[in-house]
Amino acid sequence: MRTIVYVDGFNLYYRALKGTGHKWLDLRKLCSLVLPKHCDVTAINFYTARISGKINPTSPRDQHLYLKALATLPGLTTHLGSFQVKDKMMFLSNPLSFQPQNRVAPIPLPRFANVVKSEEKGSDVNLGVHLVRDALMGRFDHAVVITNDTDLAEPLRIVVQDAKLPLTLLSPVAKPAQSLRELATHVRYLQGHLGGAQFPDPVLDQNGVEIRKPAGW
Repeated sequence: MRTIVYVDGFNLYYRALKGTGHKWLDLRKLCSLVLPKHCDVTAINFYTARISGKINPTSPRDQHLYLKALATLPGLTTHLGSFQVKDKMMFLSNPLSFQPQNRVAPIPLPRFANVVKSEEKGSDVNLGVHLVRDALMGRFDHAVVITNDTDLAEPLRIVVQDAKLPLTLLSPVAKPAQSLRELATHVRYLQGHLGGAQFPDPVLDQNGVEIRKPAGW
């Protein structure tokens, strides 16, 4: 069965990978572990954006190394949206909470503060558009979507209900959003497979150049 996999990169990272030792994830190996044997993965589309180093200076380099490792996988294409980091005036919660915890504000604080706000743009839109386009053009017999973003509910609905094609939700969380779970033809889970789906360290590119896993990954 011709299968195309669509990966919501930020959702995958924040829902399943952040804070774990599994970030050096080989998406083809993951698919081979989780999907049934009759699924012939003809393409993997990975949707993300170049991140900023404003909060963590090493993050852009770490991401760059991972994208280089992904580029060694046959049939994988990375689609880049945009990542915006800007100062924005926002309303403060009441009572205030702090990191690290158990700190107390030394003086009364105002109700508004200028904060650093990061926002990813375009990835979910690109994923949804490409998913629907490929379904209507007959490019797959079966789609797999890795996300828990409910903004993608309508593209999933179009594929399953209008195009009449099977779609597997490959959930990065133990309890996927109900709207996605009800639309998908099948639901499978990443948990329990991430550790066995890691790239080697180092990865060799097509020229034999080593791509090493970032420190702390």
